Amino acid sequence: MDLSIVIVSWKVRDKLRDNLSRLFLSETAFKYEVFVVDNASYDGTAEMVKADFPQVKLIANPSNVGFAAANNQALRLAQGEYVLLLNPDMKPLKSTIDNMVHWMRLNRQASAAGCRLLDEKGWVVRHVRRFPTAWDQLAIVLKLPYFFPGIINRYLGKDFDYDYPAPVETVRGGFLMIKKDVFKAVLSDERYDRGEFLDERFFVWFEDVDFCRSLKEYGKELWYTPAASCVDLVGQSFKQLPRIKAQKLFKQSMLKYFDKWHHNSPGACLLRLAWPWGMFLTWFFATVGFESKDNT
Repeated sequence: MDLSIVIVSWKVRDKLRDNLSRLFLSETAFKYEVFVVDNASYDGTAEMVKADFPQVKLIANPSNVGFAAANNQALRLAQGEYVLLLNPDMKPLKSTIDNMVHWMRLNRQASAAGCRLLDEKGWVVRHVRRFPTAWDQLAIVLKLPYFFPGIINRYLGKDFDYDYPAPVETVRGGFLMIKKDVFKAVLSDERYDRGEFLDERFFVWFEDVDFCRSLKEYGKELWYTPAASCVDLVGQSFKQLPRIKAQKLFKQSMLKYFDKWHHNSPGACLLRLAWPWGMFLTWFFATVGFESKDNT
């Protein structure tokens, strides 16, 4: 098997149907398998997959186990040389996965890679970022980008040129192709043996950043390539969450990331102290209807 595609779904039945329909129109010269892990959508998602896409390997969870844990359920079964973590709100083109696998095979230095993401109007979705620091995350917690959008330009990689391939620090986990054998190289034996490929302490958010950080720590290269393109509807599942609940999940994952990679650092402690203010500001801005200029 050349490629295993893993899609975790939560309450986006119609987006997932479109995603799968497009996937199975892919023009490829290799064998691939598709897993869908449904996190207790209860909107008819699992029934739709069974009826319309019997070739899909479906895992229907009775409860929402989180994004990382759901991916791991499929990754334990994946037989591909490469795995593609794909969000259900992505619209792959006919050439997307073929171009991506072809590029990975030609560029053996890349242990993992993301591609060019486009919005529905054809504009580039800027998803290449640098590793988060306590200072740019503090700015996000305190909502400073609402008033000073340029304050996190470095973190958001505003200087990155999407016309050229390059090694990068992080890419959007909604389209992330990984060499399957790389997991063995960047995980502890205990985690690898129990099939915890993505760190399950992250329910949602930061699990992709954490994996990218692990690649870096073990001397593996993550790349961005424009050789393949995919339409990205960006965060359709998350949009269904009440803003306060989404922010609580974001807070939990951010603090877990800093506890893991910057344990007891002054910046990590400062973030923990700042979050009560951050939650208040989230409530306040939601009440008055402010919207951030950047997806942070």
